[in-house]
Amino acid sequence: MGNLDYKALAVLDAVASQGSFEKAASMLGISQSAVSQRIKALEDSSGRLLIVRGAPCVPTGLGQRLISHHRNVRLMEASLDIDLGNRVSMPEISLAVDAASLATWFPLALPPLLTPPRCQLDVHQAGREQALHMVQEGRVFGAVAARGDSSAALNGPATTPLGVMRYVCVATPAFAGHWFGDGFSAEAVQLAPAAVSERAAMDRFLAGAVGQQAGFPHHTLPVSPALYECIYGGLAYGLLPQLHAAGAIDSERLIDVAPGHVLDVALDWHAWNLDTPFTRALSEQIITSARRYLLQAN
Repeated sequence: MGNLDYKALAVLDAVASQGSFEKAASMLGISQSAVSQRIKALEDSSGRLLIVRGAPCVPTGLGQRLISHHRNVRLMEASLDIDLGNRVSMPEISLAVDAASLATWFPLALPPLLTPPRCQLDVHQAGREQALHMVQEGRVFGAVAARGDSSAALNGPATTPLGVMRYVCVATPAFAGHWFGDGFSAEAVQLAPAAVSERAAMDRFLAGAVGQQAGFPHHTLPVSPALYECIYGGLAYGLLPQLHAAGAIDSERLIDVAPGHVLDVALDWHAWNLDTPFTRALSEQIITSARRYLLQAN
């Protein structure tokens, strides 16, 4: 592509983040025609389409790689400004994090990063496959994701084990008394409604707890207040992170319906090796916080 036009890359980034040429122009304080001209010039120089025009506009694979390069350069420039004693504008760092981590330990990693604010975080909630795809494409600097069956590392980003997120199977005392009065058994789970965000996780848990191999009645909801309300409202039983459920179990709002049985999910941190004060502090804080709150192998 020859020499990159970084002003044009900033426009490309704005179009992708805002989702339209019009909104990008408004954010940058330039005309919509100027936005179009700079995107076209980039596409002409690369000989490739960089933005798929639509509602919203989205970057192509090459477009996303150029955006990631632009953001990484901004991070390195901010690092140099610190060394030179110049005024620093806060760079943006994008991350992908699984829902259970967002609901438990991940917020506890933020205060040291954001006090005082040293960067602008753009955090996406994403399941394992989506998160790994985002970090591999360079759409995010790093991702917290469940470990898969394969231990193969991503091609490029470094992988650091964080620990184990432990899930317990819980319900309200009233729900448990009604559906599991004679115990948490294969027969009972054929009748009692569950609330699940991932069917596969409950399948694994039930196989280990009661040898359940067949289907079971369940409501499928994303990890959200709606899922929690189903469980806390006595409408279903389900798996919750132990970090989340411990207080409710102690106060007897919930009970562990299958004592001695848990589901353990190992989590990893996948991140590009971008050595700036921002990214270094972010990785260190995420790893330290995760290892403080997640279970660690003996």
